[in-house]
Amino acid sequence: MTITKTPTVVAGGVGTSPIRPDGIPKVRGEFAYSSDLEVDGMLWGSTVRSPHARARIVSIDVAPALAIRGVAAALTIADVGGRGLFGLIEPDQPVLADGEVRFWGEPVAVVAADDRETARIAATAVVVHYEPLDPLTDPERAEELGETFRVLDITRGDPDARGEVVVEGYYEVGMQDQAQLGTESGLAIPDGSGGVDLHVSTQWLHVDHEQVVASLGLPPEQLRLHLAGIGGAFGAREDISLQIHLCLLALRTGRPVKMVYDRAESFVGHVHRHPARMWFRHEADRDGILRRVEARILLDGGAFASTSPAVLANAAYFAVGPYASESVTVHAAAARTNNPPCGAMRGFGAVQSCFGYEAQMDRLAAALGIDPVELRLRNALDREDRIATTGQVIVGSLPTRRVIEALRALPLPDEAPGDDPRRLPGGTGLTTSRAAVMRGVGFAVGIKNLAFSEAFDDFTEVRAELTADGIRIHTAAAEVGQGLVTVIQQIARTATGISNVEVVWDHTGEIGSAGSTSASRQTQMTGGATLRACEAVAAVALARADAESLDDEGAWRDDQLVMTLADLVAAGPIEHLERFRHPPTTPPDEHGNGDVHAGYAVAAHRAIVDVDPELGLVHVVRVDTAQDVGRVLNPQAVIGQIEGGIMQGVGLAIMEEIVIDRGVMKNASFTDYLLPTFLDAPDMTAVLIEEPDHWGPFGAKGVGEPPTISSTAAVVAAIRNATGRDLNRAPVRPEDIVGL
Repeated sequence: MTITKTPTVVAGGVGTSPIRPDGIPKVRGEFAYSSDLEVDGMLWGSTVRSPHARARIVSIDVAPALAIRGVAAALTIADVGGRGLFGLIEPDQPVLADGEVRFWGEPVAVVAADDRETARIAATAVVVHYEPLDPLTDPERAEELGETFRVLDITRGDPDARGEVVVEGYYEVGMQDQAQLGTESGLAIPDGSGGVDLHVSTQWLHVDHEQVVASLGLPPEQLRLHLAGIGGAFGAREDISLQIHLCLLALRTGRPVKMVYDRAESFVGHVHRHPARMWFRHEADRDGILRRVEARILLDGGAFASTSPAVLANAAYFAVGPYASESVTVHAAAARTNNPPCGAMRGFGAVQSCFGYEAQMDRLAAALGIDPVELRLRNALDREDRIATTGQVIVGSLPTRRVIEALRALPLPDEAPGDDPRRLPGGTGLTTSRAAVMRGVGFAVGIKNLAFSEAFDDFTEVRAELTADGIRIHTAAAEVGQGLVTVIQQIARTATGISNVEVVWDHTGEIGSAGSTSASRQTQMTGGATLRACEAVAAVALARADAESLDDEGAWRDDQLVMTLADLVAAGPIEHLERFRHPPTTPPDEHGNGDVHAGYAVAAHRAIVDVDPELGLVHVVRVDTAQDVGRVLNPQAVIGQIEGGIMQGVGLAIMEEIVIDRGVMKNASFTDYLLPTFLDAPDMTAVLIEEPDHWGPFGAKGVGEPPTISSTAAVVAAIRNATGRDLNRAPVRPEDIVGL
């Protein structure tokens, strides 16, 4: 291997779609997920959970569990050192219930035993006496009582501004589960010196580390978090689930402890998408130009804060969508209830708002007699415009009009549903005759911020190291299945011209934070750090190269190799640690205005649906999209993200919803919580709009969240178009269509 002066084209570099290094092992079943980890002498952990949405704990007796052969520990909040509380933004959730349970499924005690079945039996043997209390499950009542995690009021422009045409609407979005394929799992191994190594599937190693050491009262250096194989995330792994329990049991028993949630426990073991209740009022002039937008947004945050304050901010800041308006008033609140906690999920607040404001744009278009797509074009934001809510000037790229026009230009499919019964609303059940099918078309546009906002110190550390074999990239970023490992390799190859790139997932004691794998940030953040670190390494290596390799004018000779990598590193190590930050942001002022975001991305979706109006059945025929991607680093990975995101949007539109009754989850399984299958997958065409951004590597933007944001709104709009019904709630149920 050699290093050359101009690393222009290299196999597997930026703009190509190389084979993922983890792809073949995953397909063959050889990839080690966190649930596959085992060590000799390990115990199994299990959790005792509350059967009540709210209750006072009268007593807990762990003696019956400890009496079972093979049980090594049974612990309650009394056994927890440190502050005993955790939380991503606010440490308000007890490690184990402390005096009162506040949601159905809250952890009350943990046990460890020689095998998984014994641990499960021991958990059922713990005797807990409860005094049930009335749960607070209505978020509107909670807001009235002042039970809120955050209230955000935004005002901008003249509050007396008015438009000639006014439309109002009330909208709801249900609670959606991330439905990641791999459930929560991990393995804690005590080091024999009072410390512990935790191997876990997570989205943010360093913030997990902070919460565990604070909760258990450990010195930071005594805990090391290692990234284990992750089977999907979508926000479900941002919060602590079993991390503290595993470390607590391992330190108490002095033995390794493993936990793996089953699917039912996973439903209560992680947060979900916030259900939302929203009211909008849009006013425009006769030409369709928005003059004023008012919105009230209420999110149900559940029992504990999680990321509700940040999710609420996104819902509020994007209440107008990717459109200009000279006057805005938004009131938004995240309520504290005794429902299961809600937090991060793909789209992070922007999904809920988009469902509301895009329905409003369709209503406004109908009231004005203007084509819905044309109305969106007349109000679309672009570079150097101001975000309607915050007043922030858009510095980077935001090709909203290009995105809308590119999608509009795609041809529509044939109107006939065809002869394949699988393409009918009733599927192979043959419940729907072709003559009864009603076809509808819906259009929606969404916008979201990229990376973290509101003055958060968002950074990523990467260390690039030149070795005799190539480039080694050290990071603590979480590869959750999205292909970050491949993008890191591509960026490193392009920056150095070296094809052999190894990505090393360091533990928390070896490198600084890479931030969360969320908010569509890792390609720009860890990718940006990788680019700068590799450029620095390449510069040192080139400076060290033999000066005789240059001609009289200082140019490299085409026919002469510079130095082998082995020669370069033999003269001393060449490495660079880069801490990368995105452009600074500010907190909102008293009016909710300010430069609160580092950048934006937009996407548009057009859905075509076939509907059986008698049975209320829906088949999503197509969902086409155009998306603002900055620059495409890996075409195949981008398309994969778009297709997966659209499927989650389709699920929320027509079937996915966690059903809560007085705080109790009624469908905590994939038998009762419906997910789209391959038979539900629509045809898709994706147009990638490349307009390089100002701070991502090579102009790239994150692409993971936009596919979900407006796909739900587009599908529901198409069902409205087919049926003529208002349909102000997602998911749309059959009874909503038939009018029961």
